[in-house]
Formats: sequence, C-alpha cells, structure tokens
Amino acid sequence: MFLGEYEHTIDDKGRVAVPARFREEVAEGLVLTRGFDRCLQVFPRPIWQTLAQRISASSLGNEEARNLRRLLFSGAAEVELDRQGRILIPHNLREYAGLVEPVVIAGLDTYFEIWSRERWQSVLDTLDTSGSAIAAHLADLGI
Repeated sequence: MFLGEYEHTIDDKGRVAVPARFREEVAEGLVLTRGFDRCLQVFPRPIWQTLAQRISASSLGNEEARNLRRLLFSGAAEVELDRQGRILIPHNLREYAGLVEPVVIAGLDTYFEIWSRERWQSVLDTLDTSGSAIAAHLADLGI
C-alpha cells in the first residue's frame, strides 16, 4: 500500500528516489505513465498488468476508450529501481509533468503519483476548497 507525501529532488539525469517505504512493493518493477492533471502515475508491474488488461478490453469504437489508451500506453515506460532505490524518468515524461527539483511523490493506495511541487500545492489548495463535494462523494459511497 502506498501512503503519504514525500518530497525528493530529481537529479540532472532525471533520476528520483522512490520512498524507502514503497520499495518492497515495487521490487518486480514499475510502469510510469502520463497521469491526469499533468502528473505521472507510477504502478507496480502486477497492478499495471491488471489495469492494462481492463483498458485493452474496452471497445476501440469508443472515443473515450481510445483516448485513455493513448494517454496511458503511448507514454508508458517500464523502469527498475537502481542500487540507490532511484528510478530514471524518461525525458518526455519529465517534460509532460513539468518536473524540476523538488518533486512530490504522493501515495494513492495501489499506485503513486509524481508531481512538480508547484502543481501538487495547487492540487492541495483545490482539495481544501472542495471539502463539501468530497464529503458528499464519501456519503454516496456509504462512508
């Protein structure tokens, strides 16, 4: 399970450390891809495979399904942790997410996201002002 927020630097080569608490869950490798809201989504390989199968089962006749495939698959990259627990983020994905140091790694249960610190702060500001809508959604879930 991926939980918490962590701030890390990204080096000149595009490497960033994965939080130590996350490393055991990603020992089989990771898949990085474009995320929603101009961040990167990072999935352990087994979670990615399940997600990819579900997305691939969607109809090619559905425009939204095709766009989801384009967003997630065309920019995806398989990566491994190096000896220092870092991953190399490909240049195209760094540009997409506007990643410069520092970055924020946010755990979201089954995957985590990598954000520019500035964009992450903007997301947090939005969350702070939309508490009622979030509470209503939780109520709809019976929570």
